[in-house]
Amino acid sequence: MASVGLLYVGAVLFVNAMMLLGKVDGRAAAILNLFVGALQVVTPTVIIVTAGGDPATIMGASGIYLFGFTYLYVGIGLLAGLSTTGVGWFSLFVAIAALVYAAHNAFTVRDYPFAVIWLLWSFLWTLFFLVLGLGREDLTRYTGWVTLVQAWLTAVIPAFLLLTGRYSPSAFYALILAGVCVVAFGGLWMTARRTQEREPSHA
Repeated sequence: MASVGLLYVGAVLFVNAMMLLGKVDGRAAAILNLFVGALQVVTPTVIIVTAGGDPATIMGASGIYLFGFTYLYVGIGLLAGLSTTGVGWFSLFVAIAALVYAAHNAFTVRDYPFAVIWLLWSFLWTLFFLVLGLGREDLTRYTGWVTLVQAWLTAVIPAFLLLTGRYSPSAFYALILAGVCVVAFGGLWMTARRTQEREPSHA
């Protein structure tokens, strides 16, 4: 069930990336945020209720709420025209909590790719905090591109690997994922900086 939810996390991250890049209207993106947010609240609730008190299962499901509440918060905020500061500061909370889930996956579960994925989510939600909470509009396009990359690398692809039984928790795949993302995000950052440096000269 959590794997199915992860697939649709990829979908909403993809749409939100398009929104940040100016391709999708905010109110149009709000609907999918509400759908996926609801799914990401119902899914962990079902898992926890049926876990029989198993701490490992409950711990694994608890992190899903972070995303469910984020997407519901975004969806409602977009439709109601609310300030982004609330969801921005909540994103800081998510970013900090994600570090704990990364450590848990690395040292307790020994699921190294998901330890890296949680670190990547912490980075992404930190960007959301900067853009939405602190109003760093200069980071909006960079955040959009990072969101687009993470939609596929941290959600859609892992979800399909899990659903098809091809997922491996090995450190080798974690290192590949980390390396690809460091190169991708570093390249996007340098591209964004060069673009910003050229804009004043055009003016």
